[in-house]
Amino acid sequence: MKKKSFSILISTKNRKEDLQITLSKIHYLFLQDNVSCVVYDDGSTDGTFAFVKNNFPDVILYRNEISKGYLYCRNKMLNETTADYAISLDDDAHFLTENPLLLIENYFKSNPQCGLIAFRIYWGTTIPDNLISKDVRCRVQSFVGCAHVWNMQAWRAIPNYPEWFVFYGEEDFASYQLFKKNWEINYLPDVLVNHRVDMKLRKKNDDYHIRLRSSLRSGWFLFLLFYPAVVIPRKIAYSIWIQFTTKVLKGDWRVFKIIGIVLIDVLKNGFKILKNRNKLTATEYVAYQSLAPAKIYWVPEIQTT
Repeated sequence: MKKKSFSILISTKNRKEDLQITLSKIHYLFLQDNVSCVVYDDGSTDGTFAFVKNNFPDVILYRNEISKGYLYCRNKMLNETTADYAISLDDDAHFLTENPLLLIENYFKSNPQCGLIAFRIYWGTTIPDNLISKDVRCRVQSFVGCAHVWNMQAWRAIPNYPEWFVFYGEEDFASYQLFKKNWEINYLPDVLVNHRVDMKLRKKNDDYHIRLRSSLRSGWFLFLLFYPAVVIPRKIAYSIWIQFTTKVLKGDWRVFKIIGIVLIDVLKNGFKILKNRNKLTATEYVAYQSLAPAKIYWVPEIQTT
């Protein structure tokens, strides 16, 4: 079988309708000879596996009978692909830029130190009228998990995503590891992705506090794994202060409990933190902080007539 240049990797669980939209939108891409598409069904109970198998026979399909977590799925797909470039897409995200693969390939070839490309991402359930952006290409600290592409040489140079993080933070983990290995993360606004998420509605979802716990926990993990020791207490204290001032003091008392739970999470994972610590030197820390932050949300400019 001919080696593929690109592999599109999607992990999913119980989101058949979202996945159907995504596969329909990007189907024209993986019909190309140099592109494969892999879907990893992480223990869905909504018929996802049968749906993909019956309706998208050209998709390479994996399944966990019992969920092992999306980081397990991501690691497995990335470690098994033989493609030169691996595009990671959420099951509720698709390209708005037509034929993005040529843009991606040309950029990697022109920028050999680029280990990962971060896309321009619009978060919303409806597409804006104006898709033109004044954003410029640049090096950034990190990337968004829902849509990015790996130079597989860079992926093979760093440790796997930490499955013990469970949810959130794996992108920053990879970013620090790439930085330590002198690989760059570049923002390529030429490629636009629609992440079909209603951000206002997400905050009202039942899993909001679960997401908050995961986000806060992963942030502390990252401080302890990569930051110089002298910086860590101040960073953790500041993150606690932010939670108090923005949430607890405004009446969300459950956040106070979450902070306590996160402290326990850190203690439980103390050995893993010590084992995997890969601290930035003082010089590296300053250099990393000087980079532009991850480009997470792209907001269209208002058109005037």
